[in-house]
Amino acid sequence: MSDQSAQPENVEPVLDPAEPAIVPGQEPPLVEGAESERPIDVEVGEKLVEVKNLTIKFGGLTALDDVTFDIKRGEILGLIGPNGAGKTTCFNAMTGVYKPTSGDVLLEGVSVKGRKQHQITRMGLARTFQNIRLFGEMTALENVVVGLDARHRTSVPGALLRLPRHVREEKSSVERAMALLEFVGIAQHAQKRSRDLSYGSQRRLEIARALATDPKLLCLDEPAAGFNPAEKEDLMALIRSIRDEGYTVLLIEHDMKLVMGVTDRIVVLEFGRKLADDVPLAIRNDPRVIAAYLGEPEDDAA
Repeated sequence: MSDQSAQPENVEPVLDPAEPAIVPGQEPPLVEGAESERPIDVEVGEKLVEVKNLTIKFGGLTALDDVTFDIKRGEILGLIGPNGAGKTTCFNAMTGVYKPTSGDVLLEGVSVKGRKQHQITRMGLARTFQNIRLFGEMTALENVVVGLDARHRTSVPGALLRLPRHVREEKSSVERAMALLEFVGIAQHAQKRSRDLSYGSQRRLEIARALATDPKLLCLDEPAAGFNPAEKEDLMALIRSIRDEGYTVLLIEHDMKLVMGVTDRIVVLEFGRKLADDVPLAIRNDPRVIAAYLGEPEDDAA
């Protein structure tokens, strides 16, 4: 979003277990007109983001301590760790909420340090939040159109005068927003106020709005929080389909079944420091991770 001055309200979720969900294994395809304008012209595996010696201090508390890792283009990277490990702090530093005490974050070799949140969004780094942040009185469609504003080029006078470029962008925005709602599985709710949507649909709407900025990296902060097992399966299918459309995903999540089932690689934090960085199978069997996060094996418990 290009204007961060107006903060969306926290929306109270409406729980509706009867609402149709995306069928696992049957991800909704993008409808006509939904193709991203972002060219995918590099091979998967090239470094997209570099987190370099990132440190965040709040007074005498070190929340993030010299953390270094990279995110490769086209992968789903999981960022996990126990409560207080520094996961969300890392997200906040990457997206401009916090200014690093030291270290840097590079997106395609360009530093995001010191930039405002809307500038980082324009650079191609979008995120969702643990606590849902939608414009409650706006429809689902309008919420996604707001996200598309990050890519608009019309000037304020051009919008006021409804010059041809503005008219074209406005029409294109509605078409693109509808395609994204279709993609995340809630197109049938396009004209509902976001506050009237079920909790699961609100989560999907946040993802659609983040995708509307056409990000190079999509950061999802605990997107499965509050989901039941069936909804988590649906979310896994959606995250895979997002990656299959050419996006790179950074995922914070506590549900280990989801993390192990959807990620290509996992970075583990503990007490603000990087504990491990490896593929899911290696992380699952890493004794340090088992002790710090997954819990001690039963036969080792005393």
